[in-house]
Amino acid sequence: MNITLPPTLAAGFLDSGALKLMIDGGVFMWPILALMILGIAVIMERYRSLLMLETDAAALREKVIALLSEDKVEESLELCDAARGPVPAILSNGLRKYLVLRRLNYDPAQIEQQVIKSMENYGVNIVAALERHLPLLATIASVAPMLGFLGTVQGMIVAFGDIEANIGQQNIVQAAASGIRVALLTTAFGLIVGIPAYMAFNYFTGIINDFILQVESSAAALIEVVTLRLTLDKEKS
Repeated sequence: MNITLPPTLAAGFLDSGALKLMIDGGVFMWPILALMILGIAVIMERYRSLLMLETDAAALREKVIALLSEDKVEESLELCDAARGPVPAILSNGLRKYLVLRRLNYDPAQIEQQVIKSMENYGVNIVAALERHLPLLATIASVAPMLGFLGTVQGMIVAFGDIEANIGQQNIVQAAASGIRVALLTTAFGLIVGIPAYMAFNYFTGIINDFILQVESSAAALIEVVTLRLTLDKEKS
């Protein structure tokens, strides 16, 4: 069954609200709209992902360090594996490397070196995962306003062309006002998309930098305890 809208209703729909502004703004409005949809998707994905990583990193780190100080490596590893977030992940990586190498009777100096190297390499992956899609959000924040300005320049060129063509036939002020109003729509929409994207980028960057700081401090604390444990083991032997 085909449903068709009456011509007057269809025309009223196209001439109303934001859709009319989109149409009046010209061809550059549609890439801006696409960037807006993409930006909203990225913001929702990053917010949901980073929200799931929330954990008490300081408390977890203290528990792990306390267990490791008592040489309870398996228990500290289980504690890290049960938690979620970048700090438990980096601690789990270091502890697992330490446990395996110690069981294989590696030299203490090699164990320390391998644990440090493993945590550094894994830290790169953690940072990459935390910063996922952020470059795209930064691109949207910068490209959307530029597209808006480009659309305005194109609209101004058309508007002044119409003014030149209608000299002597129409009031120049009226002709210019109508054309310039339409031309400025792309700038407005570009800023509407770009400003929230820029704010979201800075917000997520702040959260991610805090996570990275927690990861680095946790890795340093673990290395310190591992070094102490290896020293004690060496003295016992």
